Amino acid sequence: MVPTIYNQIDANRRKTLLLMIAFSLFIVLVVYILTRALGYQNVGALCFAGIFLIISGLINLSSYYWSDKLVIALSGARLIEEEDAPELYRTVENVCIAAGLPKPKVYLIDDPAPNAFATGRDPEHAAVAITSGLLGKLEKLELEGVIAHELSHIKNYDSRLMSIVVVLVGIVAILADVFFRSLWWGRRSNDERGGSGAIFLLLGIIAAILAPIVANLIKLAISRRREFLADSSGALLTRYPEGLARALIKISQDPNTLQSANNATAHLYIANPFKGEYAKNWLVDLFSTHPPIEERVAALRSMELP
Repeated sequence: MVPTIYNQIDANRRKTLLLMIAFSLFIVLVVYILTRALGYQNVGALCFAGIFLIISGLINLSSYYWSDKLVIALSGARLIEEEDAPELYRTVENVCIAAGLPKPKVYLIDDPAPNAFATGRDPEHAAVAITSGLLGKLEKLELEGVIAHELSHIKNYDSRLMSIVVVLVGIVAILADVFFRSLWWGRRSNDERGGSGAIFLLLGIIAAILAPIVANLIKLAISRRREFLADSSGALLTRYPEGLARALIKISQDPNTLQSANNATAHLYIANPFKGEYAKNWLVDLFSTHPPIEERVAALRSMELP
């Protein structure tokens, strides 16, 4: 069967849902193993895990509400008005009408590297940032494809999803750190030093070492899957997948590196802002925040409009 845009969107949503379910089960398993390894019994382990998850969620809730402002500040973007970039403003407005979204705030990053990102916890608190290099190097239909991709992130609540994922990854890292500190200070109960306690201790050490790595890999997999989904959704908005495909090729082939990019915000951009990250190596792809451009372009060009 020839893949249509709707088929691509449905498949990407299902895969993301499966990844989130697997991530949630993984978190529960890790929390249980580490708390048992610290000497807590079944009920105590579950209670401790629940309290820890609640506290961690509350701590990270504030960062969720302020993440958009933080990302904008880190990127060095400045808020612009319609008279500053009329074509960009018209493109954003037109795609918003097609998507049924309120117009987000528009920011410009003074950088020759072509790139863009969207942020905000929901469509009412969203922002789109475009580099000056993107405006100068893309044709109208290509720019429209990029804007549609970014607005699809907003419509699909990807910023909210990735905020939740980042919190979960942070919880795993904190748990591993607490576990090793507890072992250092010898705060395990005496009745858990033999038998099942020794087994859980060994499992706990293994989990504390591997869990943060696995959690980060799941986060990156979800990030890559959401890029595919935004590509499909954006192509559906413009009804012209080739525009976005050509834009991605131009962005990936541009030699400039985005100066304001960092590891904390790299996953937000439409393409990896660090050059040389798409070497044809499975290990590089595994730890990449974005799918290879070749795969994204191939998926876009294989779509058929319904």
